[in-house]
Amino acid sequence: MRLIRAVEPLSPQVQILDPFWSSYTELVRNAVIPYQWEALNDRVKDAEPSYAIRNFRIAAGLEKGEFGGFVFQDSDLAKWLEAVGYTLASHSDPELENTADEAIDLIAAAQHENGYLNTYFTIKEPGKQWTNLTDAHELYCAGHMIEAAVAYYNGTGKRKLLDIMCKFADYIESVFGMEAGKIRGYDGHQEIELALVKLYEATGEQRYLKLSQYFIDERGRQPHFFLEEWEKRGKTSHWVKGIVPPPNLEYHQSHLPVREQSAAVGHSVRAVYMYTAMADLARLNGDTELKAACETLWNNMTGKQMYITGGIGSTHHGEAFSFDYDLPNDTVYAETCASIGLIFFARRMLQLEVKSEYADVMERALYNNVLGSMSKDGRHFFYVNPLEVWPKASERNPGKHHVKPVRQKWFGCSCCPPNVARLLSSLNDYIYEVSVESNTIYTHLFIGSEAEFKLTAGKVSLKQHSELPWKGLVQFTVKPEVGGSTFALALRIPDWCQGKPPVMSINGDLADYREEKGYAFIERQWGEEDIVEWNLPLQSQLIVAHPEIRANAGKAAIVRGPLVYCLEEIDNSAPLASLSIAADTPLTERFEAGILGGAIVVEADGYVKNAAEAWSHGKPYQPLGLQTEAAPLRLKAIPYYLWGNREQGEMHVWIRT
Repeated sequence: MRLIRAVEPLSPQVQILDPFWSSYTELVRNAVIPYQWEALNDRVKDAEPSYAIRNFRIAAGLEKGEFGGFVFQDSDLAKWLEAVGYTLASHSDPELENTADEAIDLIAAAQHENGYLNTYFTIKEPGKQWTNLTDAHELYCAGHMIEAAVAYYNGTGKRKLLDIMCKFADYIESVFGMEAGKIRGYDGHQEIELALVKLYEATGEQRYLKLSQYFIDERGRQPHFFLEEWEKRGKTSHWVKGIVPPPNLEYHQSHLPVREQSAAVGHSVRAVYMYTAMADLARLNGDTELKAACETLWNNMTGKQMYITGGIGSTHHGEAFSFDYDLPNDTVYAETCASIGLIFFARRMLQLEVKSEYADVMERALYNNVLGSMSKDGRHFFYVNPLEVWPKASERNPGKHHVKPVRQKWFGCSCCPPNVARLLSSLNDYIYEVSVESNTIYTHLFIGSEAEFKLTAGKVSLKQHSELPWKGLVQFTVKPEVGGSTFALALRIPDWCQGKPPVMSINGDLADYREEKGYAFIERQWGEEDIVEWNLPLQSQLIVAHPEIRANAGKAAIVRGPLVYCLEEIDNSAPLASLSIAADTPLTERFEAGILGGAIVVEADGYVKNAAEAWSHGKPYQPLGLQTEAAPLRLKAIPYYLWGNREQGEMHVWIRT
């Protein structure tokens, strides 16, 4: 193997110290990562088996057996290792590091001499590598293992896994491309593209960047690779026996070259992973055409196909986008992985151009869809994130079986839990952005933290204290290495401020700021230690949906700052569909310490139809005039991210008005 130079490991420049978020990063470190290791080893009682570690042991020749799980099972171990790498970057844990090192030794033992690495094709279908890129996720698994390798190298300085994946990436480059004798194709599930960018940034090896560019540029060109591969394969599929129809090109985002795509279509996770890579390449290569395509796709997805919780992908048929404004609440999919991919894409768009709308979406998805997917104990998870749940319908209606009223211990297809772990353990990377050229420190997320930045003006230490999501006060302590340095601080103006400008003060005095692209800029000559206070107007409000979103006609949702709220049956009368709220009703807030670690609940006067009294005749329908008057009822809403942590019952985000 040719040794690839690696850049120096990236030491953490941002440490999270936040009363809200530190509890989650600690939960990931102390509970989620250990629990998921047990799950990967099939040691969680009454949970679906993972088979991940067992598959690698079989592929390494350490035990005998059959391949278990899905064709992409390797990726679960990869995402777990990535989360470990991020965790070890900020917290030393020799025992965890030793466990990870042993897993890496197992991966090394399973690697082929030529660099190939995939337990499914090693165990179950040897000799059939690269014959079904449409279905088999080979490059997808490779991509996740590359991401793990980069994270583990950056977190520990150990390059064994990095060398393993450089060897695999070199082999992939020898297989794919435009040259004669190579496969002119790409994977059915995008992931390798963004991973190769990370590998390029870790090693400085341009070939990896060019390979990523090839996979992006080739996708959607005619003749369509997936159709040719399907014909060559005898019109068969990995998933279904016998002859099958040709692949759905929109499902794989391969219906058009990526620069010609104008709407988010197909499998939602595949889409956002691809968009993330497109934004990376646009930035690194100065590709304005690719940047414009990213902007077009972003606008369609977040403007016409995104839930108020930051969820994307409205149908369980293919875990996919459907069409503009089709956002049902009770048959929704909104996969956790899709919102995590949306956060990846948002961050890359911020690196392309700092605009608050990207950070607004990043915050919305993080606080609601992603955080709500994991239970407070870190051991139960949602794959699907609904905005309306009727447990009986989930149990009895085949069209709603995918909507679970309670979080699960694990899944046979368990892509989401380790994805949550790797995002939350790397959350420090999403808070700030630095422009060295313009001497500007941007704050995207208001999360308490300590950070150090290198600007043209010199080193700057920044300490952020945030009282979000419960209070709107954010305070920054700015300490330049050399007093008197001139640089700018740019603070995001959240979209939930709704036209009420935040108030800034510096060292106790009110300060003016310049607003640009949704950020408040303050450029000045800074003292040895200055205190900047950023007061955000934080209050509950009723939000209505675009009239084209038919599922929400005549309804409103309660939102407070970055948090979406919901009604749960345990706090209100069932059926929740019989409850309503007046559009002009005052919303009252109070902090309730006894609810799931403490949270602000929102209450309002509402109304309920007395079903037993109104329908005592037993008939399912009656004339409108015979209905009884609605009775007054005090409604109570909790943050959406907390729902389903107490007892099983109905849940609604949208309330009739």
